[in-house]
Amino acid sequence: MHFGSAMVVIDKVQCAQIINEIILMKVLGLETSCDETGIAIYDTDKGLIAHKIYSQIAQHAEYGGVVPELASRDHVRKTLPLIDEVLLEAGMTKNQLDAIAYTSGPGLVGALMAGATIGRSLAYSLGIPALGVHHMEGHLLAPMLEESQPEMPFIALLVSGGHTQLVRVDAIGEYRLLGQSLDDAAGEAFDKAAKMIGLPYPGGPQIAALAKKGNPKSGLKLPRPMTDRPGLDFSFSGLKTAFLTAVHLALDEERCDEQFKADAALAFETAVVDTLVIKCRRALEAEGLKQLIIAGGVSANERLREQLEAQLKKIKANVFYARPEFCTDNGAMIAYAGAQRLLHGQSSGLSLSIRARWPLSELPPLKES
Repeated sequence: MHFGSAMVVIDKVQCAQIINEIILMKVLGLETSCDETGIAIYDTDKGLIAHKIYSQIAQHAEYGGVVPELASRDHVRKTLPLIDEVLLEAGMTKNQLDAIAYTSGPGLVGALMAGATIGRSLAYSLGIPALGVHHMEGHLLAPMLEESQPEMPFIALLVSGGHTQLVRVDAIGEYRLLGQSLDDAAGEAFDKAAKMIGLPYPGGPQIAALAKKGNPKSGLKLPRPMTDRPGLDFSFSGLKTAFLTAVHLALDEERCDEQFKADAALAFETAVVDTLVIKCRRALEAEGLKQLIIAGGVSANERLREQLEAQLKKIKANVFYARPEFCTDNGAMIAYAGAQRLLHGQSSGLSLSIRARWPLSELPPLKES
């Protein structure tokens, strides 16, 4: 290695140590795409060192879903105080941050603007780089925050209130969409089914809790949509219609009691889980891969995890997922995803770019460092 006219000899170990020191980075992650304000600090040397999540569920529950204007206003109120709390937890000051990552899409435009404006402004004031992160790339990489991690390539099932997708992942930024929902996402289907039997928002956890009281031999049968034909796309509209028909019949016959609701919740949850598991196994076999990650809010469903593990064991494949608190929207996944791209020299300009819709396939691959 040359410095001016002098030559310094550095062996491979010393060179690796120097490179490692250069790329060490503490990244503040801001997630404000919908109804959770997530703040975290990820250290590329030590890993996740602090995080906080504030959920708006209580104030949206009375409306049966997220009210965009209320969500945006709450992000404005909560983001800065949560940043201060996370810095305190980490024992750091703002001046010790090396970069900021914020969610720039997809999501609710007003909510995205709140987090992006704060993140971009804070980075500018500190003289550090900032990067707008793809929300679903954050979910996709969330399992990498755990000790047990998959090696690429793998198949990712992204399953949440807004997305149900099967993606082949060859590297960060190298994604190929294999299949997706042609109508409602799985999480959205859970919310609507819950509403049909009088359960509060959000419906997924409510259905799962009630399903534990259900009788698997109740005789209530629901379809497994699009599993009887080739392909990896999903559709939950027919399942919702079948569920609504069963509920209306029970109401007409005056037998829509608590036990029927529990049986219906179990039947619906099982139908969704079976559909997802069948498609995941089909994707792995089609691509010749043995590793699957599941991410997004629905990936916290216990029945889904149990069934995936049991079914994939039959084909000697493994499934990976994040801890439950990192399945829903959170700042840790944004900080981690942002750090990977920031380390490769990627950053966003001063002008804000917010995208309510943003295909994963449009993300650039990582540049060679």
